[in-house]
Amino acid sequence: MSLLVVGSVALDSVETPFGKAHDVLGGSATFFAASASLLSRVQVVGVVGDGYPMDALKPLERRGVDFAGLERAKGSSFRWRGRYRHDLNFAETLETHLGVFSNFHPKIPPQFRSASFVFLGNIDPRLQLDVLTQVDKPRLVACDTMNFWIESRRPDLVKLLGHVDAITLNDSEARQLTDCANLIKAAKWIMERGPSLVIIKKGEHGAFMFTPESVFFAPAFPLEEVFDPTGAGDSFAGGFMGYLARAGDISDANLRRAVIYGSAMGSFAVEKFSIDRLLEVDAPQLLARVAEFRSLVAFEEEMPA
Repeated sequence: MSLLVVGSVALDSVETPFGKAHDVLGGSATFFAASASLLSRVQVVGVVGDGYPMDALKPLERRGVDFAGLERAKGSSFRWRGRYRHDLNFAETLETHLGVFSNFHPKIPPQFRSASFVFLGNIDPRLQLDVLTQVDKPRLVACDTMNFWIESRRPDLVKLLGHVDAITLNDSEARQLTDCANLIKAAKWIMERGPSLVIIKKGEHGAFMFTPESVFFAPAFPLEEVFDPTGAGDSFAGGFMGYLARAGDISDANLRRAVIYGSAMGSFAVEKFSIDRLLEVDAPQLLARVAEFRSLVAFEEEMPA
């Protein structure tokens, strides 16, 4: 089934304790598409400047990513420069240049409007709402957000919650949005306002999925080296939505599988800068990592005599 993502297509410059990368592919839609395209065909809507290195997107096109909705506007592309110190859970933003992204107004091409699954990347919630007026009854709509939008556009974000089926956000964002210190209460607060599915990411500590009937926890994959955590959350979302689009099944059991596939793709993303590792992963490698996730939590129930 078709999978549409609307978000940023950017250039990142990143410093970590393990190295540096300059003007590499970044942005929420880019990481999402690199992850999801291993599982499903992906349609991208975004904007880049007239100097963006379009040839750098060809590996994604070969993976089945459709960039017919990627607008090229006059001006500079969105650029982000950040640094991670030894606590890789936190990025220090050194520079942000929005460029043409500051005037981005998503235009969904006619051939994308019937997408069965839609992911609204981390953009202004007013634009996320506008996207929903341009698509035709998707089976599942999920959105992402961040602290900036929670602080500056909270009423619009709360309005958006009434129009989406799922939301992904990290633990600090969940607490900020709901003013609840407890994540279970935070998830309930969110579900009361619309979404039937809340995924709260906890970085190196895994992710919770909440539905009205159940709670599911997926651990983070234990890696000896985390090279660059940029885009890990978007890669998680790509794996999650890509699996659902491939299966065409949104039962509780399949949602749980999708969380594991998302976690697996997120774990691959951090092993190299940019989307480099995501483009290397093939289906057998993904299945092997999913099997390793199973072994992390599998146990036999037995009461000692």
